[in-house]
Amino acid sequence: MFRNILVHIPSERPVRPVIDIAVALASARRSHLDAVAIGYESMGAAGMIAEGGGAAVAAVMGAEQKRAQERANAAIGVFEIEAKLANIAYGIRTFTAIPAEAGQTIGALARLYDMTIVLQPDPAKASYDNEIPQQVLFNSGGPMLMVPYIHKGPLDAHHVGIAWDGSRPAARAWRDSMPFLMGAKAVTVIAVNEEAGEASSSRLVAHLGRRGIAARVQRLITDRSDVQGAILSVAAESNIGLLVMGGYGHSRLQERILGGVTRSMFKCMTVPVLMSH
Repeated sequence: MFRNILVHIPSERPVRPVIDIAVALASARRSHLDAVAIGYESMGAAGMIAEGGGAAVAAVMGAEQKRAQERANAAIGVFEIEAKLANIAYGIRTFTAIPAEAGQTIGALARLYDMTIVLQPDPAKASYDNEIPQQVLFNSGGPMLMVPYIHKGPLDAHHVGIAWDGSRPAARAWRDSMPFLMGAKAVTVIAVNEEAGEASSSRLVAHLGRRGIAARVQRLITDRSDVQGAILSVAAESNIGLLVMGGYGHSRLQERILGGVTRSMFKCMTVPVLMSH
């Protein structure tokens, strides 16, 4: 029931959206909350002066690692202040790494937690922090709560929306979201361009009902290119505070390439989204 939560604190982007949600969730659910911040090391500086010899390279890399560690420490420091004020059980961790190693490390670290909280990428601001959500989604094996970078305050999960297409990732997502669904006052199953099948939205509502969760279905027909927009429109009109959806890749050979709706949601989201892959 989300008793063990991990939050990634960006070292190059705003930290307040994820800190506010993570600390409030841990406080409300009496969860243990671990925070991790990564300082990214650039390999470019060392490559440019490689001709200067090993000592010069080591000096530059040492300075670069120190700056990266300082960025990570500054980010985690903001989190620790809020965690202490909220009197929650928490842990902190910082490390430095080149971007490729950072993604692999946090993806593996997230496998130990019930849920991982990350900040939505911002394509308008170049940062290696933007790569972390994709790494967590595809490599953690568990649910990821992605917070819009424009979000303010704690999570409002009184009304939860489930983006449903009957797929395996969507099924994994709604099961992973059960702690939120059980506590919600309203649940809406959003079925876009639904086709007849065994895993229909009506049957999902029936299964939820057996768990004591009263849900309704909202069916929509829209262009394939506007599925994400249609889902967000329903969220806005119905005052949905949390969306639940599967995270998709184009194929098993290209799992790190985001599928269409997932990619669109990464780029534009108005409410927090719990994703599972």
